[in-house]
Amino acid sequence: MSNAPHYVIDVPAFWADPYPDLARMRRCAPIAFVPQLGSTVFTRRDDIFTQEKRIDVFSSHQPDGLMNVLMGHNMMRKDGDAHMSERAQMFPSVSPRAVRETWLAKFHAHAERILDELAPRRAADLVKAFALPFSAECLKDITGLTNISYQEMDAWSQAMIDGVANYTGDETIETRCHAATTGIDAAIDDMIPVLTKHPNNSILSVLLAAGQNMDSVRANVKLAISGGQNEPRDAVSAATWALLTHPDQLALIRDGRARWIDAFEEYARWITPIGMSPRRVAKPCRYGGIDFEPDDRVFFMFGSANRDEACFDEPDRFDITRDTQKSIAFGAGPHYCAGAFASRAMVADVALPSLFARLKGLRLDPSDPVRIGGWAFRGLLNLPVDWKVN
Repeated sequence: MSNAPHYVIDVPAFWADPYPDLARMRRCAPIAFVPQLGSTVFTRRDDIFTQEKRIDVFSSHQPDGLMNVLMGHNMMRKDGDAHMSERAQMFPSVSPRAVRETWLAKFHAHAERILDELAPRRAADLVKAFALPFSAECLKDITGLTNISYQEMDAWSQAMIDGVANYTGDETIETRCHAATTGIDAAIDDMIPVLTKHPNNSILSVLLAAGQNMDSVRANVKLAISGGQNEPRDAVSAATWALLTHPDQLALIRDGRARWIDAFEEYARWITPIGMSPRRVAKPCRYGGIDFEPDDRVFFMFGSANRDEACFDEPDRFDITRDTQKSIAFGAGPHYCAGAFASRAMVADVALPSLFARLKGLRLDPSDPVRIGGWAFRGLLNLPVDWKVN
C-alpha cells in the first residue's frame, strides 16, 4: 500500500456530490489514499495527464480488476501492442470518416423519429423520453446488436457500469451485471451469422472480419456498450440541463456567438461523465513524495482534473466560451476514448440542435427537481421539462 496521506470520505455524500471532497484533496492531499475506495487517488490534472501515460508503472492491465472479472479482458485493460492492435481493429467502425459517412445519417434519423413521437406530448422526463432511447438506438447500430431493444441496451449498459464501479462489493449489483453480460453474449451469438453473411461497419462486424479472437470480441463489444450508452445519454440530458439553467449560455448559441460543440465540450469538462479511470501499479515507483508498490490500486480522477483551479479559471462555473483544451474528459495518451468522435457527433451535431429546434419554449419543470449522482460515472437521473406545442 502506498504511503499517501489518508483521506476519509462519506460514500453516499461523495456519490451525491464529489466536488467538495475532490477540491479539498487537490488543495491538501493531491495524491491521497481513500480507505473507503481501497485506492490511492490522483486529483490534480497535470499529475493525471502525465502519469496516465506511464503504462510501465500505472498499468491498465488489471487481471483481478472488476472490469476484467465481470466483462472480460477488453482493450481498455490492455497496454502497449496488445491494446493498440485491438484498438486498430475497432477503429474503422468509429473513425471520423465512419461517423461522417455511415453513422451521422442514422443518428439524425433516430433523433427525428423519437422527436416526432415526443413533440406533441408537451412535457416529459427527457432522460427517459429522449436521451436514453436516442443513445441506445444509435449504439445498437454502432455495435451491430440491432437484434435487441433500446431498453435492453440501456439496462445492460447501466448494469455493467454499476458493476465495474462496485467497489463496496454489493452482491445485488454484481448479480445484475452478470445477467447483463450473459444477455449480451446471447445477442452477439445471434448476430454473428447475420453479420458474417452481410458485413457492415458495426463494431461486431469489423472485429469479426479482422479475425479478433472471440473472447476479445465479446469483451470489446461489452466495453463499447458500457461506455457508449451512458456517456452520450448523460451528455444529452446534462448538457440540455446545463443550458436551461444557464440561459445566457444558451443565448450565445442562438445568437451565433458559440456552437453546440462548445456546449458539449464544456459540459464534458464541467460534469465529466466518466469521472475515474483505475490503474494497477506494475512496479515500484515514487512520485509526488508517495511510494507505490506493485499491485497497489490507483484511481485517476478525471472529474477532479477537469475542475483543477490550476488549469481552469472558476472551474465550478459552466462557461461555453472557455478554452477547454486542457480537459481530459475523454482521457489522455494511448487510452484516449475510441468513441469520442461518435459521441461528439451524437450530442453536438444531432441531439442538442434537434431538441432545441423541435421543442419550442423548452424549460425545466419547476415542480420536479432534477437529481444527479455518481463519481466514477456521473449523470442526471431525471430531467423533467415542458414545452410549447405548435
